[in-house]
Amino acid sequence: MSSEALPAEERFPFWADLLCRELAPLTLSSAKADADFPASVGLLDLGTARLAAFDSPPARLKRTGADIRRADPDTYQLTFVRGAPLWVSQRRQDSGLVCGDMVLWDSWHPFEGAVPDHGRHTQAHILQLPRERVPLPLHKLDRLLARPLSARTGLGAILARFVTTLDTYGPDCEPGALGRLGETVLDLAGACLAEHIGAYGDLPAESRRQALLARVTTFIEHNLGDPDLSPAAIAAHHHISVRTLHTLFRDEGETVAASIRRRRLERCHADLTDPRLRRRSIGAIAARWGFLRPADFSRAFRARYGVPPRELRQTALRGAPDTRRAALNDK
Repeated sequence: MSSEALPAEERFPFWADLLCRELAPLTLSSAKADADFPASVGLLDLGTARLAAFDSPPARLKRTGADIRRADPDTYQLTFVRGAPLWVSQRRQDSGLVCGDMVLWDSWHPFEGAVPDHGRHTQAHILQLPRERVPLPLHKLDRLLARPLSARTGLGAILARFVTTLDTYGPDCEPGALGRLGETVLDLAGACLAEHIGAYGDLPAESRRQALLARVTTFIEHNLGDPDLSPAAIAAHHHISVRTLHTLFRDEGETVAASIRRRRLERCHADLTDPRLRRRSIGAIAARWGFLRPADFSRAFRARYGVPPRELRQTALRGAPDTRRAALNDK
């Protein structure tokens, strides 16, 4: 949904009305209100949660007691900020300028927020979480309002990556799958907030399980090239037993070892069909993703894709331009 299809003079009123509908009643102002105001939003219904991805010019927001009495969606708004920085003030707390991280605010207290004019748009992914679905003490969560929260390490980074992936691929999912993803994002968001207030033990067991699973899968993704990556190494890194690790994967439809093998083969498949890597040997690609024995790699690849690696590569790259040769010819 975008304002750009409208005449310039109608764009800001459209955007102000849209924010009131999709977030909560509030007042929006901007130095660019009487000029061009190109802005867009993508909305994703996750059943128990909602995700809104905003891209807009500098503006100022204010939600007052009167706005709250008009309507209150009773949600926490967990906001991931990129592009131009954003600041939020709520309950006598001020986030300062936030960019590359996240900030939390709620809909039932007055707040102010702004994107200063730094010559570029802000991109904000706002995760809307119903208050009753965040199983943490309200008085503890109040300490996080309008405070910068890291999205660069640990669960914050995992949650940020999950949210941006949802925005990219979620619209292609069926409603049932989106509902399951909504439950997962609630668990991850709850675990992330719980870590910041020292209340991890207050979370339901399923939320803790989902958070641990997210940590483990992220670790696996980041270490696929390590030939020594194994259930024992993964369990040791996360300070759990191998038995606990296998129990964690019991409902995922594949074992830990199968998950590692599948992800490695997917990376190999992507590299083998990439024209930019056509001069890299099959053995080098396999080794890059943890397969040190060519025979083992060939056997596993054929079992998964039905053809040997060399045949798949030849078929995929037939007719594809040789980018390296083209670059040399251009010189």
